[in-house]
Amino acid sequence: MAQNLNTVPPPRKAPVRRRPKLDRPNPIDVHVGARVRLRRTLLGLSQEKLGEAIGLTFQQVQKYERGANRIGASRLWELSGVLDVPVQFFFGEMSQDTVAAMRQIQQSHGLVPPPAAAFEAEPMARRETLELVRAYYRITDSAVRRRLFELAKSLAPAEDEDTGSN
Repeated sequence: MAQNLNTVPPPRKAPVRRRPKLDRPNPIDVHVGARVRLRRTLLGLSQEKLGEAIGLTFQQVQKYERGANRIGASRLWELSGVLDVPVQFFFGEMSQDTVAAMRQIQQSHGLVPPPAAAFEAEPMARRETLELVRAYYRITDSAVRRRLFELAKSLAPAEDEDTGSN
């Protein structure tokens, strides 16, 4: 069989860039990297030792810590194990400047986050609610638990009443 050598392969599509390249690191990446550096130094680990533990060079660890390279979800999971912290540790204590910078980036891309008040208005999403439920179910005596339930219901306004003010 003869092959046709005159066929031209179809043109390749240009890669689609999902996020515009910024001239500076993303504020969240910088914050997460700083938290990696904080925990690493608290444990007395060098960048080289941390890199060995997760299969990276110390240069890659440096880039993560500066926020120059983004840390993927699976790598963040690995880091949380090696550094003995929950994944949410890396997002803790975020400054208002970082949050404001991210909102500005989102708005410049046409992404407007929902107002925080909408989340706060949802009682089941509040930390206070979760703590209350956990404490309630730690009460081992079912009679005491039932009395507490009845007390809470008696203190709260009826569902059909106007809640007015607290």
